[in-house]
Amino acid sequence: MQEKQAAYKRNIVRQLYFNRELSCAELSELTGKSLPLTTRILNELLEKGVVAESGFAISTGGRRPLMYSLKKDKLFVISISMDQMITRIALMDMDNQFVGEVKSIELTLANNPDSLSTLVSEIDGFLKIIEIPKEKIAGIGIGMPGFVDIRRGINHSFLKSPGGDSIVNMIETATGIPVLIDNDSSLIALAELRFGAAKGKKNVMVINVGWGVGLGMILKGELFRGHNGFAGEFSHIPLFTNNKMCSCGKSGCLETETSLAVIIEKAIQELQQGKLSVLKDLSKEHIESAVDAIMDAAVKGDKFSVELISEAAYHIGRGVAILIHLLNPELIVLSGRGSVAGKLWLTPIQQAINEHCIPNLAKDLEIEVSVLSNKGGLIGSAALVMENYGQLHIKQHKKVEMNLQLE
Repeated sequence: MQEKQAAYKRNIVRQLYFNRELSCAELSELTGKSLPLTTRILNELLEKGVVAESGFAISTGGRRPLMYSLKKDKLFVISISMDQMITRIALMDMDNQFVGEVKSIELTLANNPDSLSTLVSEIDGFLKIIEIPKEKIAGIGIGMPGFVDIRRGINHSFLKSPGGDSIVNMIETATGIPVLIDNDSSLIALAELRFGAAKGKKNVMVINVGWGVGLGMILKGELFRGHNGFAGEFSHIPLFTNNKMCSCGKSGCLETETSLAVIIEKAIQELQQGKLSVLKDLSKEHIESAVDAIMDAAVKGDKFSVELISEAAYHIGRGVAILIHLLNPELIVLSGRGSVAGKLWLTPIQQAINEHCIPNLAKDLEIEVSVLSNKGGLIGSAALVMENYGQLHIKQHKKVEMNLQLE
């Protein structure tokens, strides 16, 4: 009975995290438990300082219900967002706000046998800096590129362990904190589904514009992963006869004309040939600052930078036209690092859809730039932990006391 009540408390914490604030009746309905039991559990969480009363709901004609929300500083998540070049580590509270600074590390994943040991070391160093008791950390969520097997805790593309151990086991052993991993684009889609443009939608394609061009698919209101969990390899649709080698080992993939790495490469090449632009001193050695400079210049109206983004966006739109023909989504969301250029992506993508898509299929489609912007990966990694909050506790029950002593 005690364990069942603890599980119910964790479920209430989870519901309040994703819904921000709820009434007792709403919690009862969402969790499928009786109103008296929900009231009693809420009172216990109030006494422990985990939950707070947040005022009365807006009047709809009857008695206004009292609303409840999580205290944001009682539980935290270590959120990690990785791409092939840059890894960001953040401490996030229950309001999805960063606590302190986000740590950014240049960590190349491809052909780097030390990448996993470096990641473990960086996480350990981050934990020492934040000085948060481990019992107040719900878990570590990590989004990463590649073919991620979430059941076995391994990545078939990157972060290989020399001894064959899983990524999850290595980090859990080093930190004593439960760990979950998933594909970066899937977690960006999860962030959009729970907190962004896809909330309340049924069929949405979330495009992750980064060093590749990832895809998170929301079908029937849920993340779609495919048979082996590897669905969404949008980057590797063969669209071109350009004889350019892709990171996957094939040639002519969408990625070879649209990734941020390609945009940087084209920018450097054309600047060396005398192209006029406000851009100066771009370098492949400092890719993060290079892409930030291009995006910033484009937003400020630099013609050359706008042209670079427009060309990539048009080609992404050609890929989107294929998605529309196959899946008939109601919404396309542009997210990821590249989305900071905002609406500059939209017109070229729409142009490609107009040229390559059957009009009836696309006429009701909406295209939006994510309001989560470059934070989507970190928010998605935190959401992954809270989606599995109850299971993480069971997994770690023998290692640490339950978070917040909910038992």
